[in-house]
Amino acid sequence: MHVQEIKERSEFREAAPARTRPLLLLDIDGVISLFGFPPHDPPAGRFHAIEGIPHFLSAAAGAQLAKLAGCFELAWASGWEDRANDHLPHLLGLPGPLPFLRFARSGSAGSSMRAHWKLAAVDAYAPARALAWIDDAFDTSCEHWAAARQAPTLLIATEPAVGLTDAQADRLIAWASSVS
Repeated sequence: MHVQEIKERSEFREAAPARTRPLLLLDIDGVISLFGFPPHDPPAGRFHAIEGIPHFLSAAAGAQLAKLAGCFELAWASGWEDRANDHLPHLLGLPGPLPFLRFARSGSAGSSMRAHWKLAAVDAYAPARALAWIDDAFDTSCEHWAAARQAPTLLIATEPAVGLTDAQADRLIAWASSVS
């Protein structure tokens, strides 16, 4: 059974009550923390040592997330889990902490083979709520899951070397206004 925890937060409530806004689930690696770009031609951003590991954080991510927080309730959907709040709000210039999903650490190969490793926690966190999810590693099980949901659902796939783009952020804002 997947155990999911989230921390309550009071930030990001200025635009509308959180319950009327759709949820925006945020992966970190490949969305905010970029990788795979040519070393001689990095995107805008800079390296930060986070728990002893270098992460190249997108220069645009903080402003994009602040803008998206006006029409979404933001939550971390990353293997970083609660550790995201230890580092990212400060580094991105955002108030925090954000709610986060906790993912089951299962040794059962059978269960991990049938669906994306985040799906059970995502579904448990927002079973009937409009949500958008930004990630760099969707698979066909994510697409089938999104298509089968009763609530409005939008998957935004990023390229790990580029991360969340302004065009994708604009698409998210337009989608949020269409489902609110």
